[in-house]
Amino acid sequence: MACASVSASLSPLLRSESCLNFLSPRSIEDLVFPGGTKLDSVVKRIIYKSDDNDYDTYHSEANSTYLLQHAEATRFNLFTGFQTLPEREESFKVNETVNVHCGFYSDNGGFKISDIDMRYMRSCKVVVSTCAFGGGDDLYQPIGMVNSSIGKVCYVAFWDEVTLSTQESEGKVVDGNGIIGRWRIIVVRSLPFVDQRLNGKIPKMLTHRLFPEARYSIWVDSKYQFRRDPIGVLEALLWRTNSTFAISEHGARSNIYDEGKAIVQKHKATPEEVEVQLTQYRKDGMPDEKRLHGLKALSEASVIVRELAPVTNHFMCAWFNEVVRFTSRDQLSFPYVLWRLNMPGINMFTVCTRRDLVNSLGHTRKVKPLLTQTNSESSAM
Repeated sequence: MACASVSASLSPLLRSESCLNFLSPRSIEDLVFPGGTKLDSVVKRIIYKSDDNDYDTYHSEANSTYLLQHAEATRFNLFTGFQTLPEREESFKVNETVNVHCGFYSDNGGFKISDIDMRYMRSCKVVVSTCAFGGGDDLYQPIGMVNSSIGKVCYVAFWDEVTLSTQESEGKVVDGNGIIGRWRIIVVRSLPFVDQRLNGKIPKMLTHRLFPEARYSIWVDSKYQFRRDPIGVLEALLWRTNSTFAISEHGARSNIYDEGKAIVQKHKATPEEVEVQLTQYRKDGMPDEKRLHGLKALSEASVIVRELAPVTNHFMCAWFNEVVRFTSRDQLSFPYVLWRLNMPGINMFTVCTRRDLVNSLGHTRKVKPLLTQTNSESSAM
């Protein structure tokens, strides 16, 4: 559950018709990867803030008291860095070079991955990823891939030690190569947040930090079984539409303030948390509209397909910082980031298309929260 989003689509395992016209397996085999996006994006380069390049700002004696208070009042820590409100405002400026917080701020920030796994991740050019932390969901094997795609795509599932132990106790043992079925299991140690939902946002939103050599990524929430060929999905949702980022429209609501009410009603966050977030958005001038820049304002973020380019990486960094600063309900912050950055090349596909990409198999068990703060969150205090 920590690595899945709010809405669940009730989609049968077998469907007679497709909402999206996918290429035939033979055509997918013959596909040649494009040279890169044809969009003329302003953002060309990203500098990620770290404790090395921010040393003078954050380690001066004058700031030591502020940092202590800031860390105690928020979920910012040594993994995220300590983004101030002026830095937040600066991060939404679209320039050729942007300098932003984007996780992995300090070597002492947590989310530790072995050197062997890091080498494997650096080899990936196209990645389909999911995660289950705190013992969460079972691992659903992908189906529908074309044989020629198997060697071109990395399937990566991020687990913590609790999930590993839970799965092994049920007889699902990782082999000597770190594999279960199609999935390469990456075991993460020293998770940076007590909130497992927030830990799940790291592989979901920061794919470009985890897979620095990859060109494309497809994120699939853990409650889903991915049922389409990844290369075919890239062609249908990105290349064919000249897009760099594809995400599903929300099926039930289209207004950020209605979404805030629904989150409270469903006890996904406290009224106080949601009010703090929406109050800031109103103060920033966020409009009360169902469409932003010609797109539906609300997304259902359980499947995200994107080119790992500076423009989309900037968007995901800003989005991640919002879910750290405010509630972890990413559907509430997506419209704000969409409005502020006005990123070109977004393909918001229909709910019908999302249901055609995945089988919704639901959550298996409740996530176990971290009981102690022995990682970077306590180190930041």
